[in-house]
Amino acid sequence: MAPSSSLATPITITNTKGRVLIVGATGFMGKFVAEASITTSHPTYLLVRPGPLISSKASIIKAFQDKGAIVIYGVVNNKEFMKTILKKYEIDIVISAIGAESLLNQLTLIEAMKSIKTVKRFLPSEFGHDVDRADPVEPGLAMYKEKRLVRRVIEESGVPYTYICCNSIASWPYYDNCHPSQLPPPLDQLHIYGHGNVKAYFIDGYDIGKFTMKVVDDDRTINKNVHFRPSTNCYSMNDLASLWENKIARQIPRVTISEDDLLAIAAENCIPESIVASITHDIFINGCQVNFNIDGVHDVEISNLYPGESFRSLEDCFDNFVLMAADKIHKGETEVTGTKALVEAVPITASC
Repeated sequence: MAPSSSLATPITITNTKGRVLIVGATGFMGKFVAEASITTSHPTYLLVRPGPLISSKASIIKAFQDKGAIVIYGVVNNKEFMKTILKKYEIDIVISAIGAESLLNQLTLIEAMKSIKTVKRFLPSEFGHDVDRADPVEPGLAMYKEKRLVRRVIEESGVPYTYICCNSIASWPYYDNCHPSQLPPPLDQLHIYGHGNVKAYFIDGYDIGKFTMKVVDDDRTINKNVHFRPSTNCYSMNDLASLWENKIARQIPRVTISEDDLLAIAAENCIPESIVASITHDIFINGCQVNFNIDGVHDVEISNLYPGESFRSLEDCFDNFVLMAADKIHKGETEVTGTKALVEAVPITASC
């Protein structure tokens, strides 16, 4: 029997914007997308797994409900249930931000959308690199292969889609921490990958949410890869290190993490650290974010779509990091939160 919804009947909302169902709204990337969906006045529905939630996730859901989001309890890998709620709530747009461990559950969701033929756009759990062009070593490659499989099934299904290729989160890229945006850069030593001159794009999470919600109603992005490549946010590791040193008015020793070092960590197959090391290698050694051109046929760049819209700069993001580490900086200490905290393993989600 399909899990029950939190509502007996759909709520009628007078709004010309598409009705959005978000799967994975309590995850790292899902929070940004859900917030943006609500802010842009899209009728927003959140699919939440039944059962007790940890307090942090329960707080997130409650905050979204208070802002007008509607919670539906159920699981994404139940085809009949998904068909029912997609019809019942007249969902126009489905956005998946589920974690790496659940990527293949999207195959059931695709089958449900294919059956009802009313979903106008599907955004699968991408929110990182263009997985058809990036080529990390294992174990990161296994995750990318699953994302590629999901892409092929979507394309064969006939469901209109958009792939969000937003590249890296605006933060200091720790090679052994999946989403370090809540951690300031280190004060003791700066790890530089390879020679430190390979560029990457760093996007603030709120901008990812904001532009994602522009894309879903834009016919120019149907069946396209949407790349986030703002020239103002393109930095190398050496650039990031200099930015941080300028912000705190201090020089910090730089330590080279070589290609062999990253490959060795990846080969240990310690999850999630090895996955992050393999993707870090692809970004800062292989240059997977910058080593291809956008072809204009299957790809569009977000700044070309919305030339009047700006991105939050890394200068601003690093100002926040200075505030986070202010006490340590003022005391002249070299550890921000302690080594253990800096390399804390956190769950891998969709983004890279």
